Amino acid sequence: EEKPVVEETGNRTAVQVFILEGFPAAQHLRSLFFLVHLLAYLASIMGNVLIISIICVDHRLQTPMYFFLSSFSFLECCFITTVIPQLLAIFLSGRQAISFAACFTQAFFFLFLGATVFFLMAVLSLDRYLAICKPLHYPSIMNSRMCFLLVAACLVLGFLFMAVPVIMLSQSFFCGPNVIPHFLCDFGPLTNLSCSETRSIEMLFFNLALIVLFSTLIIAIFAYSNIVVTIVCLPSAKERQKAFSTCSSHLIVLSLMYGSCVFIYMRPNQASRLDTNREAALVNTVLTPLLNPVIYTLRNKQVHQALRDALSKIKLHRYQRNNAPSL
Repeated sequence: EEKPVVEETGNRTAVQVFILEGFPAAQHLRSLFFLVHLLAYLASIMGNVLIISIICVDHRLQTPMYFFLSSFSFLECCFITTVIPQLLAIFLSGRQAISFAACFTQAFFFLFLGATVFFLMAVLSLDRYLAICKPLHYPSIMNSRMCFLLVAACLVLGFLFMAVPVIMLSQSFFCGPNVIPHFLCDFGPLTNLSCSETRSIEMLFFNLALIVLFSTLIIAIFAYSNIVVTIVCLPSAKERQKAFSTCSSHLIVLSLMYGSCVFIYMRPNQASRLDTNREAALVNTVLTPLLNPVIYTLRNKQVHQALRDALSKIKLHRYQRNNAPSL
């Protein structure tokens, strides 16, 4: 027996189940979209797991920068897993029912992990700033204990910033309709379905999102403006190229992340832009996580070398196993 989507509360009804609308204009392309997004999801997971594995096994990459990169890859895997499996289910069925509790759980983890990634990118910017601009103090400042504390601080800040507005919104009243014009339970579409007055919650979320995005952006701008000045002053062209190569991939990833998130969240009025948000959210949840491992591996010579060494060891191991004398 199908679960009712509403339950009676006095003279009003409370929504128990939401319906994720997905992409109704592209229903005829559902099978193609399912295949494309499945492949993108698998490629993102495998790319990030590859980066984590290479960093763990290669002692040359066990430095603060690569510790933060491996943490970033792990968060990316968690981030896309909160969204893409649900998106694949929508492509299979056309639209997808999701319970009230599951919807707000997804919204929380989506926002919590997203905010944590931005704080971690700010930490990566500071790490590059210290390594390039303060090389003599870098080893004493960025020790293993400090690295763990910084990652833990990113998680705590992400949790604190996103938990409050999501909990407040979950306690407001939803009396119908229950169709979310999106492929995930994001904050904006949920506020539009609430029957309660959500203006104060929307403004709180907008201000918190503003703090997350612009505080981390200011840190990144401070770090990279100082890095550029330091790189320009380096006497050797080879040193300048090496310093720039360690930062260029990070700058590309920052541009992709900030571009899509500013477009989605930096306007308080959500209702008029839900359709455009769906496309922007696809960039943020599918395209950017797919490109990040590619950017970090293709533009990083140390990762290149670590991958080549790992492949050489695998080939050598297979050769020795195939040519081992039989007893």
